[in-house]
Amino acid sequence: MNSVDLSDQELWLQVTADSDSAFVILYNRHWKTLLKTAHFYLKDTSLAEEVVHDVYVVLWNRRKYLKIDSFQNYIYITARYHVFKKLKEAKRSPIDYVEEYKELPANIASSGTTEKLLEEDFETELKTHLNGLPKRCVEIFLLSRINQLSNTEIAERLGISRFTVENQITHALKHLRTQISSRAINN
Repeated sequence: MNSVDLSDQELWLQVTADSDSAFVILYNRHWKTLLKTAHFYLKDTSLAEEVVHDVYVVLWNRRKYLKIDSFQNYIYITARYHVFKKLKEAKRSPIDYVEEYKELPANIASSGTTEKLLEEDFETELKTHLNGLPKRCVEIFLLSRINQLSNTEIAERLGISRFTVENQITHALKHLRTQISSRAINN
């Protein structure tokens, strides 16, 4: 019987015995479906390819220790785990890092007017995202983040407890995260 005709389980047994060719057959059998699944969730081809690569590297490196009853189920669950790990990393650090920061050319000087316009644009967009929150919550958030007052200073100024200030800021931040993530999804 040809190795290509073997079941996933039979091939996996050969992989645990260090068979590179059995591993290649398993890879060729499943990589397209794994890639499509990863791409569906990540919406990024290179990240999806990275996930598939990671799945197969883990399989190869841990082949001696893994007890797999259903290879197909195992590999798809592992792929989903890696996809969700990537999604979690993206949530944790939404900043795209630039490999080399390029400074503005000397003839383009930053003016106070430009900075003021950018600041006003930011504040306008921020206030738009804060729509739907109670006025007091928005007021507390703006005092904290725009006016840079401490929670104690805000509590004293408004005659409320520091705990209330902290709760309102937390509520506003959660609301902003929701607004920004839904905006990112819709764009």
